[in-house]
Amino acid sequence: MTDTTSRRRFLRGVALGGASAASTLALAACGGDGSDSVDVSFTHGVASGDPLADRVVIWTRAVPATGDEAEIKWEMATDEAFKNIAKSGSATAHADQDYTVKIDVAGLAAGTRYWYRFTHEDKVSAIGRTRTLPTGSVKQVRLAVFSCSNYPAGYFHVYAEAAKRDDLDAAVHLGDYIYEYGRSGYASEQAQAMNRQSEPANEIVSLADYRRRYAQYRSDPDLQAVHAALPFIAVWDDHEITNDTWQDGAENHQPDTEGDFALRKAAAVRAYHEWLPTRPQSPLNVIYRSFDFGNLLSLHMLDTRVLARAKQLSYADYFGALLGNPDPAAGLAQFVADFTADVAAPGRQLMGQAQTAWLKERMSASGATWQVLGQQVLMGPVHLPMPVLLGLLSSAGQLGDVAIPPQYAVDPATYAQLVARQQANDPTLTAQERALLALPCIPYNLDSWDGYWAARDTVLGMARQLDKNLVVLAGDTHNAWASELRDKDGTAVGVEFATSSVTSPGFEEYLGDGVPPAQLAALVTGLANLSTLPAGGKWAGSLKYADTSLRGYMVLTATAERIRADWHYVDTVHERGYRASMNKSLATLPGSGHRKLLEV
Repeated sequence: MTDTTSRRRFLRGVALGGASAASTLALAACGGDGSDSVDVSFTHGVASGDPLADRVVIWTRAVPATGDEAEIKWEMATDEAFKNIAKSGSATAHADQDYTVKIDVAGLAAGTRYWYRFTHEDKVSAIGRTRTLPTGSVKQVRLAVFSCSNYPAGYFHVYAEAAKRDDLDAAVHLGDYIYEYGRSGYASEQAQAMNRQSEPANEIVSLADYRRRYAQYRSDPDLQAVHAALPFIAVWDDHEITNDTWQDGAENHQPDTEGDFALRKAAAVRAYHEWLPTRPQSPLNVIYRSFDFGNLLSLHMLDTRVLARAKQLSYADYFGALLGNPDPAAGLAQFVADFTADVAAPGRQLMGQAQTAWLKERMSASGATWQVLGQQVLMGPVHLPMPVLLGLLSSAGQLGDVAIPPQYAVDPATYAQLVARQQANDPTLTAQERALLALPCIPYNLDSWDGYWAARDTVLGMARQLDKNLVVLAGDTHNAWASELRDKDGTAVGVEFATSSVTSPGFEEYLGDGVPPAQLAALVTGLANLSTLPAGGKWAGSLKYADTSLRGYMVLTATAERIRADWHYVDTVHERGYRASMNKSLATLPGSGHRKLLEV
């Protein structure tokens, strides 16, 4: 049978085999037998995840017609027809685990493809396909990278495209697997027309709410297909809890009306582990872990969101000094002093000391060619001219009651024209235009590593000290990026590849009116590479690629000779019909003299 025929038959089996989703807080033990007379439905597809060389987690959701539990059987085979059973056993789906079941199947062969399924009497789940991690000398690893899949924002065509492939070893999901907003919330304008309105209708806060939202997302056939096709290595971002989560709160949590944030976070974390094929740790909110693909690649999945993140800074707290001072020069100096003192504070945490120490130990012990960080937010600096950013933040309503005078704000296209005139020594530039051009570039997103300078310096310094080939993966922004990572002294340390979103809208939603997408991307890339904030480090020129308008996923292909990122996009998520394309490829080579991006 050809690979193409096998893949088509497998996908057809996924579509016809029923549905199921799942997990539990505690993994079911392997082995055992048993059955009962309760009618059971496999309601949300199958999935696998957290693969290691000798084991992988499989899960499903088995909902009994009556009663609080149901006994199901599972099988794992080395062939699609299940003639060669490698492992089998039984497990119980409980109401207190939302009828989700996870089995940590151990004793498997390394670097091997397996098929798995669940049964209850005459009911059979969809068939899933998974793979254990390789050991020893490995020639190639290929990973699909996803982020930001907002159900009401559009169809999951991106998942569908990845599910069709037969050349991927695993999927890496960098977070925002679900979104917490109510039915009229973020990116829901076309949800009713697409029949994708959020369930429940309210913003999710309780355990029951989170479970119902996961159930809706996992009802999507494209998400079911990609889970059945690939083992997932996943980590959360903020929307699995609520927008702009930090250690002790979130922008989108109001204690007066939504209760104790710690209780909400605990409910969200529990539901996440119930519905994702993870291997839970104790306590449940510890999710950082490593995956070794032989001697080629070590993937370190990090939490930059829940465990230790300090509260995000807000420009609204600093612009008063700039805008309220009758002396513009003095106001600017005060703004720079206040902001840089806080953003560069030595104790300002993003990962926390324990996780940072763990990462250093894991990178030190790894002999793999590539050290890859799977994490949520952009590490590479994206600094925009202050007047451009002021206009952007103001139009997006992110400065509260701060009113931005017109002499401090300008659209990006106009600013680019001013830069061109300045570079051409245009004598007609006015004093106000020269004042705009004199304002510094500042970080556009304080929720990213750009808001945590000391934490970023620590990780980059660690990679430099250990002389590792560092590749950072990021999601979160809904846009695609690629940067060369440099420490504050300007020394090349590694590269960053950031994936676009599955459905969530990018810059084009609030920045691109009247600006064609290609022109907008060029403007953002060019403006971000101008001089940076004083005392901000020698980062100018590090951003090499941006796409601000297309939804998609990224494929990372690693060999001993290079690691390459391919950005795959779909032309729409709002229509059933769509076209897919690969629009960009970049690579980097191993060795201290090659820590830069190369066109492919």
